[in-house]
Amino acid sequence: MTDKTRKLLNLAKDYVMITLGLFSYAFGFTAFILPEKIVIGSVTGLSSLIHFAVGWNVAVTYYVINIILLCIAFRSVGKQFVIRTIIGASISTIFIGVLQPMFPEPIISGQPFMNVILGAMLCGLGLGVVFTHNGSTGGTDIIAAMVAKYSTISFGRTMMYCDVLIICSSWLLFHSIDKIVYGLIFMVIYSVAADRVINNTRQSVQFLIISKRWKEIADNIIQEAHRGCTILEGTGWYTKDPVKIVMVMCRKHESVNIFRIIKETDREAIITQSNVNGVYGFGFDELKVRIHSKKHDLTGDTPSTPENNKVD
Repeated sequence: MTDKTRKLLNLAKDYVMITLGLFSYAFGFTAFILPEKIVIGSVTGLSSLIHFAVGWNVAVTYYVINIILLCIAFRSVGKQFVIRTIIGASISTIFIGVLQPMFPEPIISGQPFMNVILGAMLCGLGLGVVFTHNGSTGGTDIIAAMVAKYSTISFGRTMMYCDVLIICSSWLLFHSIDKIVYGLIFMVIYSVAADRVINNTRQSVQFLIISKRWKEIADNIIQEAHRGCTILEGTGWYTKDPVKIVMVMCRKHESVNIFRIIKETDREAIITQSNVNGVYGFGFDELKVRIHSKKHDLTGDTPSTPENNKVD
């Protein structure tokens, strides 16, 4: 399989998973949250607030607000973020528009707290899947990206401020503390669920293996588990003898296979396993960051400009 084909397959997989994640988000919102008239955070909550106030369609309002925010923040967030957000917002708009008429009443009648919990879990699960596969739903992410670029306020804190402000704005319509509390409960459960999906998907493990048969263990791991190994030099301080330590990093679900390979090769091997989050590089996650580099010409012939400082 060529690199181009592999990239296309990975891209197709990402968009399939993003679509499924957005469906989970839209279903949780339209089937559990919107019929209860609970205002949540982000642009979804702002759209529902406008819907309850003047009757505008939630899906259309959601899409229009995202496009307006993207137009304002285009130079701040970058082209790739804009493209991902337009795709995510478009798919979300379709799902919300189709699902909203199907659920005029919440699925579980007379149980607003249960609806909030189920809706938050579905929305958080969907958002976690979207973020894991490099998708974007836009919303307050756009505002946070702008604020983070031009101020010292962090991305997460800006999002939290925006979401709490939108949730508390429901008081102007419903004059109900219960609605605000339900919205805040949603925000907490939703964030925890999304974080759990993201962390579990990206969680990897690191093995340190001490064995006299280190060469066989390393070869077997490479051949059977298809994971690279690094050999570290060490000294056993009890015997004062030099030892070789095999270091391996793999996905969490591959750890059982690594244990099996080690034990089949040397049952007396000493093994430590530790969890690591965010392993980036060949064979793991791709590190996706915006790099700001300053080009300096020591001769002074090429001055540094904002245009050549920014790399998307």
